[in-house]
Amino acid sequence: MHTPQKLKALLDQLNTVIVGKSPQVQDSVACLLAGGHLLIEDVPGVGKTTLAHALARSFGLQFSRVQFTADLMPSDLTGVSVYERAQEGFVFHPGPVFAQVLLADEINRASPKTQSALLEAMEERQVTAEGATRALPEPFFVIATQNPLDQLGTFALPESQLDRFLMRISLGYPDRQAERALLAGQDRRDLLSTLQSQLTLAELHSLQQQVQAVHASEPLLNYLQDLLAATRSGRWFVQGLSPRAGIAILRAAKAQALLAGRDYVAPDDVQAILPQTAAHRLTPTQQAGRGALDQVRAMLEAVPLP
Repeated sequence: MHTPQKLKALLDQLNTVIVGKSPQVQDSVACLLAGGHLLIEDVPGVGKTTLAHALARSFGLQFSRVQFTADLMPSDLTGVSVYERAQEGFVFHPGPVFAQVLLADEINRASPKTQSALLEAMEERQVTAEGATRALPEPFFVIATQNPLDQLGTFALPESQLDRFLMRISLGYPDRQAERALLAGQDRRDLLSTLQSQLTLAELHSLQQQVQAVHASEPLLNYLQDLLAATRSGRWFVQGLSPRAGIAILRAAKAQALLAGRDYVAPDDVQAILPQTAAHRLTPTQQAGRGALDQVRAMLEAVPLP
């Protein structure tokens, strides 16, 4: 497998569907290569669901979609046991969570009880239902979309749920040139059916192992620890990042380095992914006067490079 060519073909294909959003597309690919889960937050209609479909098709993975609503129950996700006379007993029918890629569409429209049904699946890659623990397919990715919290009928994701997502990204509105391409071109949903799988399952596993093998030097780890310490200092945020978050940031930086064609992590990789991997885990101090994303960027400028 020629890794650079494979990754370039994957990114090029995704960029034909999600026009003018190359940084967000690369973040999404890095998130999946790092073995994390992705949260896409934005207003309706900017391509969140389309990106999720395109990712699943391009990675060649089994796909399942659930539309989260206020009346969705946890068993609608995990599955339920039904009595079957022929078997003379209850038989478990797996829910849509038993897929390699689960699209949790508009996840914050479901109740907190239903949202919490994903906690075990996202962290342990397993589901405990009807008194038994069942392993989920490998790999297992959750791609969740979320509407802004000021919209009607939404429930904020709790901190424990947000921490399960490796990255949170926002697509935003397209620029004028990209929007013209959308208006004049083929419907994006029609394009989805033409996408080809760019990776076999074995190639995906190999890429994930390559991500783990990307080298992080001692000065780079010192820099990452300086950033973690800054989040915990009380100057920037109410509470700092946990060690688990630090591990997640390093994993995402390694994936970014691999996408850049390097076998080592550079400070640029950490800086490129820190806002997406840290902001949803942090609450700025009251005197900050800015949102979490801008506060992370301000902190990045204040912490010196090694």
